[in-house]
Amino acid sequence: MDAQSRGRADEIDPADQWVLNPRTGNYELRLEQSAPQAPSQRRAPGTTPPRRTPGSPASPAGPAVPGPRRGDAPPGGRRGGRPRRGGGGGGRKKILVVTGGTLAFLLVGGSIAGYLYYDHLNGNLNVTDVGDAGTSGGFKKDQPINILVIGTDKRSGAGNEGYGDAGSVGHADTTILFHVAKDRSNATALSIPRDLITDVPTCPTKQPDGSTKDIPGERGARFNTSLGQAGRDPGCTMRTVKELTGIQVDHFMMADFNAVKNLSTAVGGVPVCVAKDVNDKDSKLKLTAGEHRLQGEQALAFVRTRHAFGQRSDLDRIKTQQQFLGSMMREMKSKETLTSPQKFLSLAEAATKSLSVDSGIGSIAKLTDLAGELKSIDLKNITFTTLPVIDNPAEPVGSKATVVVKQAQAEPLLQMIRGDVSLTEVEKKEQAAKDAAASDAKAKLDALMQGPRAAAKDVRVEVYNGGGPAGSASGTLTWLQNTKGVLKSTNLGNAPAKVAATQLEYAPNQADQARALADMMGLPATALKMGTADAEPKTAMKLTLGADFKGAGVSLTAPQQAPDGVQRVEADKSVCAK
Repeated sequence: MDAQSRGRADEIDPADQWVLNPRTGNYELRLEQSAPQAPSQRRAPGTTPPRRTPGSPASPAGPAVPGPRRGDAPPGGRRGGRPRRGGGGGGRKKILVVTGGTLAFLLVGGSIAGYLYYDHLNGNLNVTDVGDAGTSGGFKKDQPINILVIGTDKRSGAGNEGYGDAGSVGHADTTILFHVAKDRSNATALSIPRDLITDVPTCPTKQPDGSTKDIPGERGARFNTSLGQAGRDPGCTMRTVKELTGIQVDHFMMADFNAVKNLSTAVGGVPVCVAKDVNDKDSKLKLTAGEHRLQGEQALAFVRTRHAFGQRSDLDRIKTQQQFLGSMMREMKSKETLTSPQKFLSLAEAATKSLSVDSGIGSIAKLTDLAGELKSIDLKNITFTTLPVIDNPAEPVGSKATVVVKQAQAEPLLQMIRGDVSLTEVEKKEQAAKDAAASDAKAKLDALMQGPRAAAKDVRVEVYNGGGPAGSASGTLTWLQNTKGVLKSTNLGNAPAKVAATQLEYAPNQADQARALADMMGLPATALKMGTADAEPKTAMKLTLGADFKGAGVSLTAPQQAPDGVQRVEADKSVCAK
């Protein structure tokens, strides 16, 4: 259904049509004169639309929907089997109940996954218990959200047997870490190359009988083997990403090849642009130069191709997938999709049947809450980027098959994500509102850093490892004593509990010592935790190294702009694949 068929094309904002029904607690799409019209019935401009009778269809053909719950209005505007009464537009108003009230984002990989959930589709979801790899109890509304979106190369599903390795156990073929800012004004989608050499940690994995089995870790492994290999589940990929980036992953979403085929079809095709003719026999992608609208097998071929664009590498495939995802997002947020009940129904079925999630968001209600957190982010404030890498120097020239992290670019980029710094400029008025709301808190943090600094010889500190790499506490102690002259420092080993961010606890009368240590280590003001009572003489401060700690001498203060040379593109930009 388009806006013109309702006679108000220039007045409709799709977002305004979603209203909360206090009786059901759900958001509902309220549409005037929303009965579909066959092509032969479409009226010409300026003519009067035909009046719908009470017995005419209430919704277009689409996936079957279960009967209404008690208290819900039956389809077609009828209650108790009797026609609705009343004049004006009331008799023509229908309600399509959709939890969430917004289209959420679709994330692409060797497949794509998405949100847009109906409360009757819980049974479609595949839920995995990943233990403490993620965040239990959903998410906190006043904290950033980190979602790991995984596209697996498992060849399950009809028609997928002919793609690549038909016996694949399902590796992490494409992985995107989707970071949603604390204030929900922006988001960063960080792609992690599948051929990256990294360390995969030991992973506790739930077995079918309910027991937990530790899957041994592996040093110097390909990143994609963090899933599937040796029975590793998505929780293992989450743990690997945390060790690699220092970012705590809260939840995961995973989908296979069928997701991209079904979702691209459900949305009516995804617009793409190619700068040259393409005929890739491996992915079976064949396109002429120019613009195309892809769905089904063609859409899957587009996101799978590794030989059609750029240098014909996995890194170029990542760029192609990001372009496809941005286009999918724009298509999903268009008025044509937002106001089409048929597309809603098709997308709901396709998304939930293709989706696996962790138990922290393993229900339609929880996913709806999550979608609500994302709905206000403007596409221009969503940035796609890729973890900076270089060819693996351990491999011979001419036989480069894997990559390693390019630390000089990667660490500042990861610091920005850990520090919740946007990679794109948020609208000035949005930023002004954000700054005004945070001004009091910022002033307090700035005040902590004002004042005198103690001499290095007078700084007393106990160092704990609360989530940093193995040996972080001892390495920091050596660095403090030998490089900075902090001789009154001690290593107390592992902290009682792990922390996501490094923190320094101190008393009011130790503020000069805290400032001095913060300067040496590059600690942000948010890492300083001042107590309420003064400390006794010769009492040491407590420094706990968190998951964000990367090594002695590596600053933890997030830069305010991405380093030069980092690949990135905003979701609202249309890019032509080259």
